[in-house]
Amino acid sequence: MSTTFKPEKMNFTEGEVAQHLGISVERLHHLLDLNVFNDGGEKPDRITFRPQDLVMLGIWEKITPQNVVPMRRRG
Repeated sequence: MSTTFKPEKMNFTEGEVAQHLGISVERLHHLLDLNVFNDGGEKPDRITFRPQDLVMLGIWEKITPQNVVPMRRRG
């Protein structure tokens, strides 16, 4: 027998994600800057997240030290 898991909610705001992960919105922005928006492009004004995104963000939160400051690209 096959069972399908369907999350109750399909989209999350930055505040909801931060609360779910137990981090501040500023820490969430830091994780996104280090791991997603690191090519010099602008971060969108509004970001929504899917349940899968919470998994990756949770992993990044565990492996990223609190005091890492990203270096800017030279050029």
